[in-house]
Order: sequence, then C-alpha cells, then structure tokens
Amino acid sequence: MSEVENRDQFGSRIGFILASAGSAVGLGNIWRFPFVAGENGGAAFVLIYLLLVFCIGMPVMLAEFVVGRRGQGDPVGSLRRVAGKVFTPLGGMGIFAAIVILSFYGVVGGWTIKYTIDALMGALGTDVPSAGAVFGTFVKDPKAVIFYQALFMLGTYGVVARGIGNGIEKFCTVFMPVLFLLLIVLAVRSVTLPGAAEGLAFYLKPDFSKVNGATILAALGQAFFSLSIGIGVMLTYGSYLKKSEPIVSPAFQICFLDSFVALIAGLVIFPAVFAFGLEPGSGPGLTFVTLPAVFSKMPGGALFAVLFFFLLVIASLTSSMSQLEVICAYFVDDRKWSRGKATLTVTALTFCLGIPSAISLGGGLNIAGKSFLDAMDFMASNVIMPLGGMGFALLAGWVLHTMAKEEFSGSDGEPLAIYPAWRVICCVVAPAAIGWIFVTGLKW
Repeated sequence: MSEVENRDQFGSRIGFILASAGSAVGLGNIWRFPFVAGENGGAAFVLIYLLLVFCIGMPVMLAEFVVGRRGQGDPVGSLRRVAGKVFTPLGGMGIFAAIVILSFYGVVGGWTIKYTIDALMGALGTDVPSAGAVFGTFVKDPKAVIFYQALFMLGTYGVVARGIGNGIEKFCTVFMPVLFLLLIVLAVRSVTLPGAAEGLAFYLKPDFSKVNGATILAALGQAFFSLSIGIGVMLTYGSYLKKSEPIVSPAFQICFLDSFVALIAGLVIFPAVFAFGLEPGSGPGLTFVTLPAVFSKMPGGALFAVLFFFLLVIASLTSSMSQLEVICAYFVDDRKWSRGKATLTVTALTFCLGIPSAISLGGGLNIAGKSFLDAMDFMASNVIMPLGGMGFALLAGWVLHTMAKEEFSGSDGEPLAIYPAWRVICCVVAPAAIGWIFVTGLKW
C-alpha cells in the first residue's frame, strides 16, 4: 500500500464536518466578525457577508476539497499531483498565509486564556475605562502576553501532535457541541436584557448608505478568514476525507455552521452592548474592553463572562489546530518528517514569528500606520486569502473541471445539479468579484 493510501483519515463524516467547521468557527466568527460588522454598519455588512459566504466562499471551498481529495496531500504536494509543478506556488502561498495567520492568532488565543482566568477571578474591570486599563496594562506587559501566547501554542501543539483521528477529530467532536451550546445560552441572555432592542435593530436592519468598496472588501476578507479558505486548510482537510464520502453536502453544512456561529455571536454582543449604551464599532477592543464592561453590569455577568471567554478559547483552538495542520502536512508529506518533529518545529517557529505581534500593541512595531498584529491580519485576510481563493477557483474551474465533475457525481454516477453553476462561479463570477472587490476596496 502506498504512503498516500496510508495517510491518516477522519473516522466519520460528522468528524470531518465538525473539524472543518471548527477551523471555520474560530476567532474569525466570535472575535473578528462582531467588531468588523460594528465598524461597517451592522446589518448591511451582515447581508453582504452571508451572500459572499454562499456564493463565493462555498464554491472556493469545494474547489479546495476537490484538489485535496484527489491530491491526497498538503497544498504543495496535492497541486503538484493533480495540476503539475507550475501550480505549486499557489500551495506555497497558502502555507505562507497559514504561518502568518497562526503567528498572530496564537497571540490573540493567548488573550482568551488570560481573560478566562481573569473572569474567574473577577478582575476584568467594572466599566469601559477600567476594562480598557486592564487590557492596556496586559498588552503592554510583553512577558505576560508572550507567556499566554506560549500557553495557547502548547495547547494547539498537544492536539495536532496526536494526528487527525486521535487529535483534531476527537477534540472537535467533543468541544464543538459545547461551543454551540454556550453560544445559544449567551445569546438568550443578551437578547432578553432591557434595552436590547436597539442592538437588534443595528444588527438586523440594514442601512446600505454605509456600504462602499471598503465595506465589501471587509466582508469578503471576513468570509475568507472565517471559512479558512484560500490558504489550503480545506484542501488539507479534504485530503483526509474518505473517498466514499460526498463533498458537496459537507461544504454546505460547514458554511451553514460557520454563518450560524457568526450570526449568533452578533446576537450575543450587539444587544448587550446597546443595552448598556456602549459603542458597537470599537474595533478589536469590542471583545476585550467593551464586553467586560457589559458583563460587569449584567445580572449574573460574572458567570456569563467566564462562559464567553472559555467559548473563545475553544473557538481559538479549533482554528489554530487547522492552521498548524496545514503547515505540518507539508513537512510530513513533502519533506518526509515525522509528525512529532514537524509539529514541534512548526509550533516553535510560528511562536517566535508571533512575538512581534505579541509586543506590538504595547507600543512601536507599526507598519503603514497599523500595529504589527493588525498589519499581519490585514495582509492575510484582505490580500493573501482573496488572491489564494481566486487562484483555487480559476484552477478548479478551468483546469480541473473534469476531476471536479467526477467528485460532484451522485450514487448514480451522474454529476449533481450544482456542478454547472459551480463551474461558472469558479471560472468567471468568483475571480471577477474577488478582483473587483480587491481593487475597489484597497483604493481607500
């Protein structure tokens, strides 16, 4: 039996869906989505985001699944097998993006651990100024930030080192249902607060006068960031899916779960923020400054603060595991390293690369007017991921369409009805939309 046939695999379809959804459902949905929505007008942004998730994100995800399952390897190896060496730079760009994202993701993941501990101790602050002081003091202490970053990366390492079935699949099968339950509990508490109606209106009633190229680019970047597409994560996970399993229905289910969590995260945050007269468009500090102030005023807020930040820890880990797996898969599949060596080496590398992001919010280390962490986020979410998604869409639609047609076939051997629409989107619609949004959005 070949090495490809001996590759680790997900044990079940539900394990694959929960792991892939876990990659999609992360800080991108619970930390990043609410503050990006708040900065871009609320409901109008949400509608554009949902449209882009299903009309562009899902077809690109399917393109990655096709390449991954046929190539049976990491992004570089899979592209080399199914399309030739000329396309391997696309896989290399995805691995580079995963390294960039994981480097700063580990920093924010460390914040979630710190805030869970602080919530347990009742040390988050009692209003926006005091919560801001808590956050400011923390991010200006490089030793503390790096310590929690290291703790988070160790947790990520511990799961990925155990492999797909025994590590990532088991973790996601247990903790993804916990995540969904915690979100629903928090949303019910938030929407029943006195004064929550104004937050619901902001979140659910669109004002399209606030929409411009930058808004649409932000929605596209958020869709790609939250779905983990354009960087080879779904390609890599697709390579671990059994050939007997379908790929179309899981893609829809993953996009649905991703959108569900993002929408519920908004229901957790915006009604509560408006109920206490706070600012929804307060950027990354919405989660780590504004929400602690909200919890301090909310009946039973101490408990809900602990639940919320523990939820963030779970969401952070399910996403960081997928990013680490993409990078490790390259060294295991292409460089023939053992999983243990690859996981340890890559964890140490991305931890070190994350140190500039860890210390950037404490002063200095700015790039083009942004903190180093924000600059890495912008480069990955708004530049590399959309370009990577465009590359995968063009490749699948124009070069690998016959292969895709076979992957989209039902039990009777006939291609599913979705195939013609998928090909049109990959060949024309997605690349044109990504290109237009990319150029228009970057003008600002």
